[in-house]
Amino acid sequence: MIPIDVIEKTAGTLMDKAAIEIPDDYLTGLQHAAETEDGDLSSFVLQAMLENYKAAKEDRRAMCGDTGCPRWYVKMGNETQIEGGPVALEAALRRATAQATDGVPLRPNRVHPLWRTDHNNNVGIGAPEIEYGYEPGGEWIDLITVHKGGLFGTDYRMLFPSDGIEGIKRFYLDSLVAFGKRGLACQPAIIGIGLGGSKDTCMVLGKRAACLRVVGSENPDPKIAALEREFKDLGNSIGMGAMGFVGKNMVVDCNIEVGYCHTGGMQMSVHAFCLSSRRAVARVYADGRVEYRTDPDWFTPYQRRETVEWPGSAQEAAE
Repeated sequence: MIPIDVIEKTAGTLMDKAAIEIPDDYLTGLQHAAETEDGDLSSFVLQAMLENYKAAKEDRRAMCGDTGCPRWYVKMGNETQIEGGPVALEAALRRATAQATDGVPLRPNRVHPLWRTDHNNNVGIGAPEIEYGYEPGGEWIDLITVHKGGLFGTDYRMLFPSDGIEGIKRFYLDSLVAFGKRGLACQPAIIGIGLGGSKDTCMVLGKRAACLRVVGSENPDPKIAALEREFKDLGNSIGMGAMGFVGKNMVVDCNIEVGYCHTGGMQMSVHAFCLSSRRAVARVYADGRVEYRTDPDWFTPYQRRETVEWPGSAQEAAE
């Protein structure tokens, strides 16, 4: 059984790491963008941000004044037991969020949608969001925190099968141009695209693609992986760079995730995980061990399972 105090302590550490430390995969992608960028203002922004990241880590301060909306992704092995159960888990994550808001500190961004009241701690009705995933076997829990911007840099459109790949490209470019010209995202960014599902799951797929995959990863479907590479190059060919200035590095990487959808539609969402790609991950074991990492490893074969069973399952082996 996993101790609840270890979960809460680990969650607090993750909040600190996500706000302050840039994941190595994203930092490498950003450094490559800085080396290849030739737009004057875009180059200036990239260099300033790289210096800011270094200073943030040295001074243990949040890398960006707007620390976004903290959210949690929780994945656990099938045999996992948590002290106090799932209610205790959620309470621990809410406490860690509130404590980190005061301790890091984070900007208290969460308010009531109508009355604009807040508790000054990023906790409220439905906040922070907590999403769950499960894996066959094992007694462990992965805690993943993402500090995602909560205003812009996201769009959705109901496409149709007849729109095809060209229609997907048009909406993708429409979104990137709008993000850049209207200041709706902080580029360069990891772009996540969700295709299919229903309207709500399409948005979830796109956000997870942006926030839970590392730079350089590829979808296991070779045709989708080819689209990801094409879309990265396409996004960097529109003449926009950092913060929408003239340049050629708007997209650090493009990740695409799909879900089966209604036969008559082809839902699509586009999400920009901003210039401060804030995520941190830890795995907690029943014996109290904690392993920190930066790759969420969310999209496993089980998460992408296409049939009734999943690759390597006992049922599949029996058949």
